[in-house]
Order: sequence, then structure tokens, then C-alpha cells
Amino acid sequence: MKGRLGLIAGNGKFPLLVLDAARSRGYEVVVAAIKEEAFPEIEQRGASSVHWMSLGELSKLIDTFQREGVTEAIMAGQVKHKQIFSSIRPDWKLAKLLLTLPMRNTDSLIGGVAEILAEEGITLLNSTSLLEPLLARAGVLTRRQPTDQEQTNITYGRAVAHHVARFDIGQTVVIAEAACVAIEAMEGTDAAILRAGALMKSLHGESAMLSRALTVVKVAKPNQDMRFDVPVIGIRTLETMCTAGATCLALDAGRCLVLDGEAVIKAADEAGITIVADETPHRS
Repeated sequence: MKGRLGLIAGNGKFPLLVLDAARSRGYEVVVAAIKEEAFPEIEQRGASSVHWMSLGELSKLIDTFQREGVTEAIMAGQVKHKQIFSSIRPDWKLAKLLLTLPMRNTDSLIGGVAEILAEEGITLLNSTSLLEPLLARAGVLTRRQPTDQEQTNITYGRAVAHHVARFDIGQTVVIAEAACVAIEAMEGTDAAILRAGALMKSLHGESAMLSRALTVVKVAKPNQDMRFDVPVIGIRTLETMCTAGATCLALDAGRCLVLDGEAVIKAADEAGITIVADETPHRS
């Protein structure tokens, strides 16, 4: 037995996969499940204990981990950016942190939380440390290669996405005919893709300038902190792309998690979607 590992669980399959991987490696897992985000099924995955708490309860999180003997933790699963501006009431510790932040973006907020946890004797590990086999490998991951137009979209989209990611706005852009149709902000990746699809449908037949075939580009930040906010895709991403009329998905190799593994590649092949992962120089 390796000891105890804390898991701060947001929404999606990501925390479920981390929990399964940690248990398979002999960890006792203490879950801090965020009420506004985590899936209820996390209680049925064999954790040592599951503690439900609000997004604003930083003191409760620290007290729970300290009481459970947790000194290392992983943060996994999305916490929607719009929650920062929601009606959730921060406790005194989180309120104190918010007052010191120059910007209320993901890096500032979660980075500040990580520093407080470290001061309390709790080290945040890289969120992908137990799931490295699920990181996108470099190359074309599907049977179909990108078309010349899709490759043009990828090249342009990656340049736009990496520029936007520098400011911690979002990690995804949607491109058509080398034009930027949508940029992800607080609404999240799926909503940005659907917004691009809706726009293309409204223009179809009215403009010959843009094709409805969309390319989705999802990247890590130039100095991505692998402890949190790592880019993630899964089956749901492909379903959303199909709805929006997107035919190509471009990722950062080694820094984007493909949560459903080979099932994603199979679904993409069946839908005629090409997935391309490129290696990008980045600062550690």
C-alpha cells in the first residue's frame, strides 16, 4: 500500500479515471468532491472516503485532508470558469485569496489555491501523473489524414489558439477556411464548438466565403501548469463536433488528455473526423 492520496474532483470522467488509476497502484484515495461539479457516481468507485463540499469551502478542504492524513493530492475534472463569478460564497480563506488576485482567471485562482495548500503541507501533483498513457501522442491519430484545407486551418488555428492561451482566456478555437469562427471563453469547449456550428448554419447558403466544415483546435497554455486546467477531450467532444459540422480536431501532443482512449479514435474514424496531435515547443 502506497499511502493516502487526496483527489479534488470536478466534473467529467477525468476524476473517475484518476481514482481508478490511483487505486490500481495501491493508494487509499480520499476524495474532496465539489458539490457544484462532481458526478455522484464517484461515491461508487471504491474511494477510502468521499467528502462533499462547495467550491468556496477552501478551509473545509484543507481541514478534511489534514484530518485524513493527506499530504499529496491531485486536482482533476473541470470547474467551469463561470463559477468564479457565480453566487457561490467563499469562506474566509478563499475570500482572502480572492482579494489578493490581480486577475480572476484560472491560473491566478487555482495557482493561489495550490500555494495555500502547499503552505498547509499538501502538495498538488501533476493531474496527468497517473494517466500518462492517455496523453495524446504525436501524429495523425485516426485513419483519415487531414485535407489540405484542414491542414491550413490547423496551422492558422494553432497560431491563434496559442496566442489566446497566453492570456488564459480559453484553450479552444474553431476555424473555417482559415477564418476564426469562435474562441472559447467562460462557456467552455463544447459551447464554443456549438456556437461556431450555429453560426455556420446561419451563413450556409448566404455566403460563399466560409465552408461549414469546421476545424477545432485545442491547445495547452505556453507555460501550462500540469497540476490543473490541462486540456481534455473525450467522446462527448466528438459528439459535439458532429452536431456542429466539424471534421477535424487538432491537439497538443503530450499535453492533452484523451479521456476515452481508443474509443475516441474509433468514434472519430466512424464519423470521418481526423485527429492530429502536434508537438509544440513550450516553457516548463
